[in-house]
Amino acid sequence: MERYEQVRKIAAEIAASHTQAPLDRIVDLFSRESGYATPKLDIRAVVLNDQEEILLVREKEDGLWTLPGGWVDVGESPSEAVEREVKEESGYEVRAVRLLALWDRDKHPHPPLPFHVYKIYFQCELLGGSPLTGSIETAGVGFFVTSALPGLSLGRVTPRQIERLVEYAADRGKLADFD
Repeated sequence: MERYEQVRKIAAEIAASHTQAPLDRIVDLFSRESGYATPKLDIRAVVLNDQEEILLVREKEDGLWTLPGGWVDVGESPSEAVEREVKEESGYEVRAVRLLALWDRDKHPHPPLPFHVYKIYFQCELLGGSPLTGSIETAGVGFFVTSALPGLSLGRVTPRQIERLVEYAADRGKLADFD
């Protein structure tokens, strides 16, 4: 156990040296993990309106914009999770209609995280609802033309990923992209 705790502390020190997170936060994060180290699932929605503008939400955590989404909860399918996240973060009701991409977060230019993440992107059909003025996690909602995106939360999505996802959403003949 002592060796394991030493290795965990060294790993936390390495992670802290590559991020802006304080060492004690990373040690706490690592100490709460049990069992096998398996990837987490981050789901994101690609929702386009009739003008081909993309739905983005403004994260309270960093004040930047991203595709609506978040972690998949245990016992929840990815499509259920993406539909729930869009409703919670934006106020809009959607239906997941197509898997666009399954990407390994580490193979894209995101800031490092202390755990491994697979990112799942769904094309979602807009069913109704109206924009929230704010939620627990978000401080804004809007549709944007892809040629004039606001500042993006690069830990969640990159401009190149949005470009690629919109391209895939427009071409029904393309199969889901993956790493």
